Amino acid sequence: MKAYIFPGQGAQFSGMGKELYENSSLAKELFEKANEILGFRITDIMFSGTAEELKETKVTQPAVFLHSVILAKTLDDFKPEMVAGHSLGEFSALVASGALSFKDGLKLVSKRALAMQKACEITPSTMAAVLNLADEVVEQVCDSIDGVVVAANYNCPGQLVISGEYKAVELACEKMKEAGAKRALILPVGGAFHSPMMEPAREELAAAIEAIAFSTPICPVYQNVTASAVSDPNEIKKNLIIQLTAPVRWTQSVNQMIQDGATSFTEVGPGKVLTGLVNKINKEVETINA
Repeated sequence: MKAYIFPGQGAQFSGMGKELYENSSLAKELFEKANEILGFRITDIMFSGTAEELKETKVTQPAVFLHSVILAKTLDDFKPEMVAGHSLGEFSALVASGALSFKDGLKLVSKRALAMQKACEITPSTMAAVLNLADEVVEQVCDSIDGVVVAANYNCPGQLVISGEYKAVELACEKMKEAGAKRALILPVGGAFHSPMMEPAREELAAAIEAIAFSTPICPVYQNVTASAVSDPNEIKKNLIIQLTAPVRWTQSVNQMIQDGATSFTEVGPGKVLTGLVNKINKEVETINA
C-alpha cells in the first residue's frame, strides 16, 4: 500500500516551489490564488526570499503547506491509500486527501501560525532535541522536573523533542545527559510547540476549525494525536484541535501505517526529513521523495 507523508515547519528553503510555478499551469494558478487569500505575495518570498524572511511566522507555515499541497495536486499518479503529516504537515495531508478544501486549509494554517506566535510571546518557552535515550526515560525525566516540560515530538527511535518553559527545558536537558543521552540541545525555535504552553493558540484555532466544514477523506489520515487511521470528519476536527498542545506521535504513526499494510512512503513537499525518519523507524519499507 502507498502512504504519502507531508513535512512540517523547518523544511522551508529559498527557491521552494519556483520550479512548480514555472512548469505547471495548475501550480501557477494555485500559487496566485494563495497570494490572493493571504493578502501578500508569499510566492516572492518562497522563490527568492532570504532564510530570515522565510523564517517569519506568517510565511513559514503557509510556505511549507503550499509547496506540499500544490506538489501533491500536480503529481500524475497521486493515489494515496493512507496519508500522514508531521505537525503542520497534517494540514497538508488533510487537503491532499480531500478532507479540507485548499482555501480553508490555507486559511487555517495562516491562523495557526499567527496564534502560535502570539502564544510564544506570553511566556519564554522553547524546545530541545534529546538523542539516544529511551522514550520512557525522557518521559520520566520530564515528569520529575518542577515546571512545564513534556515530550513533544516522537520523531524516531532515539530522537525525541521536548518542549516547555525555558528553565524547565534547560534543567531537563541537564538531567537527560546525566541519564545517558548522547545529546540534549536547545533548538532555535520561537516557543514550546506541542506543549501546554500552546493552550492560548489551541483555543483560538479551535474556533476557526469548528467554523469550517470537513469532508470524509479519500483514504485514512493517520493523525499525530492518535497515531491511528481516522476517516470521520468530526474525529479529524477534534484531533486537529488537540494537536497544538499534544505530542506528535510520528514513530507510532509510521509503525501503525506499516502494520496496516504500508509498503512505500512518499514524502511530498520541501526537504527529505520525513523519509529519513521513516528509514530510521523501519529499514524494510521503500521511501521516495516526490
